[in-house]
Amino acid sequence: MEPNTTGMNKFFLPVAVILAGLFIGGAVIWNGSHPSTGSTGSQTGKPSVNVKDVTTDGEPFIGSASAPVTIVEWSDYQCPFCKNFEVDTLPQIIQNYVSAGKVRVVFKDFAFLGQDSITGAAYGRAVWKLYPDQYFAWRTAMFSAQDAEGDQGFGNAALIDKLDATIKGIDASKVAADVKANVSAYQAAMNADRSEGQKFGISATPSFVIGTRVIAGAYPYATFDAAIQLLLK
Repeated sequence: MEPNTTGMNKFFLPVAVILAGLFIGGAVIWNGSHPSTGSTGSQTGKPSVNVKDVTTDGEPFIGSASAPVTIVEWSDYQCPFCKNFEVDTLPQIIQNYVSAGKVRVVFKDFAFLGQDSITGAAYGRAVWKLYPDQYFAWRTAMFSAQDAEGDQGFGNAALIDKLDATIKGIDASKVAADVKANVSAYQAAMNADRSEGQKFGISATPSFVIGTRVIAGAYPYATFDAAIQLLLK
């Protein structure tokens, strides 16, 4: 199914996700017509991938722009495995590598679990544009607020507006207005992120490109630590 580019008021695809019995190493996977869940291992070279070939200009990021190692993450604000990574693993990467200037983490959208996924991605772009210094606090708050997957709980525009109002330094009304004014541009950027990820063989959230490797799934910190250490040698 081709991505819907008509705006935020339509779904990218039907949602059919089964979560039972999966572990933290799992990922939500796009199979071409609907998402299913599964656990995937890391991939190398199929197709060929190099983080240097990934478009990062204009994308949200944390860390030093000159950090020797870049990790690029594709995620969906409604994906529970993305939440696992953001809440459990990313803070350790930040503490040990980002804060030391050794790693930069770039965030890309793979919004496919419903309208709330698309809305969250659009708000993320607005926050990055208007309040880049508050972006990561906002992103963390979004994943912390995540509840039922897809359009079943937190994640619509009204609820995100309420969340935005609780984050210091963010004017919720300005963010909402920016989203409304830039729907088409943000939709196009989301589509570009997903298409680029698919070019590198990415079909799951969360997925990462680090060096010449794709890591598909919310693997524990040790997996990322080992990959970073190899690149820092």
